[in-house]
Amino acid sequence: MHKFILMLFFAFTILSCGTDTDAGEFVVGSDYLALNNKVLLIDTVTVDMSTINFDSLVTSGQSRILIGNYEDPIFGKVKSNSYFQLASNIYSLNNDGSDTETTNYVFDSISMILKYDNYYYGDTTKVQTFDIHRLTQKVKTNIDSKNFYNNSALTYSDESLGKISYKPRPIEKDSIIIKMNDAFGAAIFQKIKKREITGFDNFSEYLKGLVLVPSTDDSSSVIGFNAVTSKIRLYYSKYQADTEETPYVIDFTIMDVSKQFNSISSDKTGTLLQNLPVSSSKLSTSSTDRAGFIQSGSGVACRIDFPNIKQLKYISNKGAIVDAQLILKPVNNSYSEKYPLADSLKVYVGDNLNRISGSLINSAGTAVFGILNKKSDEFNENVGYTIPIGGFLQKEMWKQSDSKYSLILTLPGISKTVNRIVLGDQKHSNNKIQLKIYYLSY
Repeated sequence: MHKFILMLFFAFTILSCGTDTDAGEFVVGSDYLALNNKVLLIDTVTVDMSTINFDSLVTSGQSRILIGNYEDPIFGKVKSNSYFQLASNIYSLNNDGSDTETTNYVFDSISMILKYDNYYYGDTTKVQTFDIHRLTQKVKTNIDSKNFYNNSALTYSDESLGKISYKPRPIEKDSIIIKMNDAFGAAIFQKIKKREITGFDNFSEYLKGLVLVPSTDDSSSVIGFNAVTSKIRLYYSKYQADTEETPYVIDFTIMDVSKQFNSISSDKTGTLLQNLPVSSSKLSTSSTDRAGFIQSGSGVACRIDFPNIKQLKYISNKGAIVDAQLILKPVNNSYSEKYPLADSLKVYVGDNLNRISGSLINSAGTAVFGILNKKSDEFNENVGYTIPIGGFLQKEMWKQSDSKYSLILTLPGISKTVNRIVLGDQKHSNNKIQLKIYYLSY
């Protein structure tokens, strides 16, 4: 038996051009303390990489207004509109109890106040422009779903109720203020003053909602704003007051975050991903310059398959995968200060039709992430994500059925960001994916 194992070990050594080594004695418990127990380091197992595209992502209920667009040199044109419904805690003017007091109030102005939530992606040194439009359709989901998705959209008026061109400062500043159309604000004020609007029901009938739409001419980034603390503020005051008083305000906020969503689109025309198939299929890295792709918001994900993993069980009569590390390398020059690498990758388990069964879980029942090694070196050779997948491969190796599970990689915050990453496959010229399996024979 020892000769048989030794022969197999030499075979793996030859196949890996001398990179497979005997890792020596590996203590995994009292049952494996014998000196003859050896661990083989195997790094020749085939790893297939491809790119997939989810049919849709839930973007409602994320508490983030995501607005902007930019042209990505790899992923194409990315754009995010944000839709929301408004409500107020009060639908009346400041009143001491007399109708005379109410008649003395006049409309002053109306503005949108958007509070940064510190998220940004793209080039924030360039001006971003967007408009506010009035919805002509209620913010209401269809019968089959309670959610809105990245490909959801509602109709809106062509008229702009407010426009801003600004350089985003999501870290340096607290908020931006957009002056809105006076006629729009005055109409709301008069309806409240005349008590034609007295509550949410008749207010939402009058103003179904708003949408923020970025300009396609000069915007170069996507910015996140806090959906809970952002607001529309209506200012009014007393007519010909004897003293200078602080203006009164009525705030309209997004009280129900399930009625706020981001419509995120990606035009991949002219890119390596322009032929990305439907959600149940995959695009091999042989068609995409030996690279796999991930992009949040648009639903692009990277799929990893291990087609020959079951062959490892023939190494010995008794053996087990005691550890395995999957190391993924971002493609050189695909990331930068404008397009930074995320600190981690989210890892899911999926079937051959890309249907996700859940997160990859370790033996402690904790979700597994791919963790970025940030240690810098001259040629970025150490930059990569490491994912522990020993338990997953052990189950796949001993599975009785012919079905195979894949790993599907996304970025955290997939439903409320537009971050992206490009990963090299096993045949990439510079940034090869690596799989190191530690196999114990006993």
